[in-house]
Amino acid sequence: MSEAFILPPRAAALLAFLVAGCGGGGGGNGWPVLPPAPAPAPAPATSLKLEGSIDLPRSYTAADLAARAPVTQTVTYTSGSGSGSQTKIYTGANLWSLLADAGIQLDASRKNDVLGRYVVATGADGYRSIFSLGEIHPEFGNRASIVAYAAVTGGSSAPLDEVDGPFRVTAPTDIKGGRYVSSLVKLQVQPSAALTAGVGGGTSASFRVSGQVATAATYDIAALKGLPAVTQTVAGTAYTGVSLWTLLNTIGLKPPAGKNPTLAMYAVATGSDGYRALVSLGEIDPGFGNNGAMVAYEINGAGLGANGMARLVIPGEVKQGRLVSNLIAIEVLAATGP
Repeated sequence: MSEAFILPPRAAALLAFLVAGCGGGGGGNGWPVLPPAPAPAPAPATSLKLEGSIDLPRSYTAADLAARAPVTQTVTYTSGSGSGSQTKIYTGANLWSLLADAGIQLDASRKNDVLGRYVVATGADGYRSIFSLGEIHPEFGNRASIVAYAAVTGGSSAPLDEVDGPFRVTAPTDIKGGRYVSSLVKLQVQPSAALTAGVGGGTSASFRVSGQVATAATYDIAALKGLPAVTQTVAGTAYTGVSLWTLLNTIGLKPPAGKNPTLAMYAVATGSDGYRALVSLGEIDPGFGNNGAMVAYEINGAGLGANGMARLVIPGEVKQGRLVSNLIAIEVLAATGP
């Protein structure tokens, strides 16, 4: 009779584990089922899409952007993560020139139609913010945002790190960094979705605020003067009226879902003659662009006369193309598209 074979203790324990794995829930070959490995993090985009209402949609690599006239810009903003104020030195391509070279599609029948359009900046995680074309146009708002592809690190310029890059749009005069969209994957030019048409011109006596607001409302001179007044000097003229940001928040905004949702919203002012101008909510939010846009009802201490009961006024612009007289409507809307 042969002598019995005895397994060492560690081998016996392993055999017991394998036998136990042969019951229900095991693999088809009797081996235990192990949990799947976590999915790898998505790789950062190696190109940037430019699309929407343009003639020449295309994708840009970092080399493509670096081949354009480089712009180096020093910016300071407050981080939403609570890490305090940050100062960065970025190099990139001017955002306005990038869009203009792509051929912005405009309605030739509408005066200054470019002022009724915006661009949506989208990150790899779906985060979005918009810029009105009026604020970045060098002849109007002249806020020189860039699409950055490099930053100064350790005293020398290098490609953006994996947190911010490979591309990032800047908002150089903003207080907070909410419109600095990191891991930028897409820029999409869009016309406004405003529906109000002109009424043939003439002096307006009231205007209506509608769209993505808690309650639509109509304002005459008495209602407008019932709100907190501000006075600003624009091109040597003193205007008195109501902050546009205050007006919209008095009514109440209805933002879409997502982080910093009002940064993906805009307002369109329309005059009695149908003239329109678009303002992104990010540029008028006191925590971000803080540009002081207002609905004026007095000029140098008197009424507006032939310019109607109310007029959209934006201080600090090169040209006052976004000044809308005989105001009849302000529509609040959110950016369209995925």
